[in-house]
Amino acid sequence: MLLQQIINGLTIGSTYALVAIGFTMVFGVLELANFANGALYMLGAYLTLIFYTSAIGSFLVAVVLSILFTGLAGYFLDRFALRLLRKHNAPRLSGLITTLGIAMIIENSIMVFYGSESKSFPNMLSFGRIEIGNAVVTWTQIILSLIAVVLMLALSFLVYKTKLGKAMRCTSQNMDAARLMGININRVISFTFICSGFLAAVAGTMVGMLYQTIGSTMSQLIGMKIFASAILGGVGILPGAMVGGLLLGVIETIVAGYISSGYRDAIAFTILIVVLLFRPVGLFGQKQITKV
Repeated sequence: MLLQQIINGLTIGSTYALVAIGFTMVFGVLELANFANGALYMLGAYLTLIFYTSAIGSFLVAVVLSILFTGLAGYFLDRFALRLLRKHNAPRLSGLITTLGIAMIIENSIMVFYGSESKSFPNMLSFGRIEIGNAVVTWTQIILSLIAVVLMLALSFLVYKTKLGKAMRCTSQNMDAARLMGININRVISFTFICSGFLAAVAGTMVGMLYQTIGSTMSQLIGMKIFASAILGGVGILPGAMVGGLLLGVIETIVAGYISSGYRDAIAFTILIVVLLFRPVGLFGQKQITKV
């Protein structure tokens, strides 16, 4: 029973980790909590379903188009909203409220055009299952987990081993100094939002296939879990977001399995409060010393 809960938790936790990585990348570069991340996650899932059920007919093509369009939505969020705020040196709170407003626009637009009812989502990875002791692992879980691991490793390589990643880290540490060194700040930030949209679309599609349903409450459910995952691992720290998402997934499935499924979504709030009380910097974070 415990092994089954851990396997289920790692599978759903990998989707939390993907969205949390996108969130923490944006926060790391801009120190901005992107409230639109959950809405992009929902948008990616709906776009995949829309493209698949349209004249396209190919699920793979639908997923690729969904990823591209959601990444484009992330770019538009930065290009036509947040960049103007940076240009006029608006308070950071203005950016936070802007992302919240964009999230509400996306969520309500989907509800207006497609209703609030849950939609059936196709699982194209249903190839049977494998038994490990008393635990059952489906090929859907295996493939989705492998996709998540590959994306996490690719993002880690991009951020820590490439020139673009170095530009992102320089921008995160000191934006003015990075600009003086010839780094195109706006381009780096826009690329970060595009990556965040890509990851959100993949995670939304993965969850749709895992549960074979999507709904208009997806963004609200994932929102707090993004924050909990990022804060648990350490906000702005890429490996922390990965570990935080996986841990959150395992913890919530164990709580649902051994205590009550009613506490499944509440566990994110509990973890958030506990971490903020006892280790605000997260598992991988370090206290920052402000020098005068």
